[in-house]
Amino acid sequence: MIKKQGSRIGGTWTWRHRCAAAWALLLLLWLPMGATAAALQVVHWWTSDGERRAVAVLINKLAEQNIQWRDAAIPGGAGIGASKVLKSMVLAGNAPEVTQLNGIIFGEWADLGLLLELDSVAQQGNWKNLLFPTVWSLLNNHGHVVAAPLGIHRINNLYYNQAIFNRLGLRAPKTWEEFDQVASKLRQAGITPLAQSSEAWQVATLFETLALAESGPAYYRQLFVDVSPSAFADARLLHILQRLRHLKQAMAQPVRERPWTEVAHSMANGEAAMMVMGDWVKAEFNAWGLNVDQEFGCAAVPGTVDFHLYSIDTLAMFAGDYSHQPAQEVLAQIMMSPALQSDYNKFKGSIPVWRNPDQSRMDRCALNSWRVFSKGSAFQAPSLVHRMATDETTKDAIIAEVRRFFVDDQLSEVAAQRRLVSIARALSRPLKQD
Repeated sequence: MIKKQGSRIGGTWTWRHRCAAAWALLLLLWLPMGATAAALQVVHWWTSDGERRAVAVLINKLAEQNIQWRDAAIPGGAGIGASKVLKSMVLAGNAPEVTQLNGIIFGEWADLGLLLELDSVAQQGNWKNLLFPTVWSLLNNHGHVVAAPLGIHRINNLYYNQAIFNRLGLRAPKTWEEFDQVASKLRQAGITPLAQSSEAWQVATLFETLALAESGPAYYRQLFVDVSPSAFADARLLHILQRLRHLKQAMAQPVRERPWTEVAHSMANGEAAMMVMGDWVKAEFNAWGLNVDQEFGCAAVPGTVDFHLYSIDTLAMFAGDYSHQPAQEVLAQIMMSPALQSDYNKFKGSIPVWRNPDQSRMDRCALNSWRVFSKGSAFQAPSLVHRMATDETTKDAIIAEVRRFFVDDQLSEVAAQRRLVSIARALSRPLKQD
C-alpha cells in the first residue's frame, strides 16, 4: 500500500494528488490567524539549552503559518535514543509527521517508500542552486529530494578557556607538539588540560577527529566511507590509536561517562581548559549568557585547519496518508528561507546550508567554518559518529570498539587495530574493491 500511494508513481493519480495538495496549501495560507490549521509531531534530539533556542525559531516560524509543532524531543547525545524511539513508532504504525534524520540513513527510510518526496518544494525554491553541492547530494535519493536541510556543523573544533590561556600566557596549539607543551603548563597550574567524557559517541568524536588530523579527508574516507580493510590495517590507524591513548593523559582521571553539556560546563567554569567537540558547544555557551568570541577561543584541532569534519541537520517527513503534506511542505519551505537559516544557525552554532549566506550574522568560529566548507568536497569529511559516512551497523561496531579501547588501558593499540580490521572485513560490502 505504501508503494502504491507513493509520490513516485506516475499517471493520473499523482497529477490529481498534486493538484489537491496545491489547493490545500493555498487554503492553509489563507486561513485566519485564530484557526488551528494543522499540527505536526516532530521527533528529534535537540534538548540542550542552545538546541532548544534553535528549535524555538522553527516553532515560532511555523506558528506564523498556523501550524502547530508537537514536540517529541528524545534526550540522548548523537540521537541514539531518538533513533530507537523512531523505529518503535514506525513499527507500531504511529510514525510522526516529521523527524530529525541526520545523514545517509534517511535514504534507507526512503527506499521503503515511507518518506514524503519534496521535489516540487525543492524545484520551486531553487534548492539545487542555493545549496552547497554536498548538502544537495545528501538530500537526494534516486533522483528525489527526501529531506529538508537546516544547518552544517563543524566537528573538528578545539575550544579553550580564554581567561585561563591569557593568565598562563598560552596560545591555541596548532600542532600536537604545541598541544603537549600547552597541556604540560596547564597541569603544572593544577588545571585539567582536556575536558572529555567516556561516553561512546563522545570518545568516537575525538577518534574521528584524530583520524582526519592524521592524513586528511582522503584517508578518512577510506576508513569510514569505504570501510576499507587495508585502510584499517594501515600504520596511520595505529598512530591514531596511539594519539588517542596519549591524549587520555591530558584528561581528568578517571574519565567519567557524562553528557556533553556537563563536559562543556567543566571547561566553562575553569575545571578544564580545552575541549574537542562540534560547534553546538558554542551555542550552549551562548545560551548560558557567555560570549564565545570574548570568553572562549575556537580553533581547529591540530592538523585539521584546512579540513571540515561535518554533520548536517536535516528533517524528513513521513508520508503516511498524505493528509499532512501541505503543512509538511510549508515547514520545508520555511527551513530554507533566508530568515530561518540565519536565525536558526546563529542559535544552533552551525552555519547555513546556503552557498551565499548572510555572513554578518556569523561569529568568528562560524565564519571560519563557512570558509573551509566552501572550499569543496576535497576538504570535507563526513562524520562517522553523526551518520554522515556509513550505515548504522558499521557505525555502531566501530564506535563500540573504539570506546572499548579507550576505557581499557590493558588493551594495546595493536590489538585494537586488529579488531577494527576484522570489523572492516566483516562489514565491507562485497562490491567494494579493497
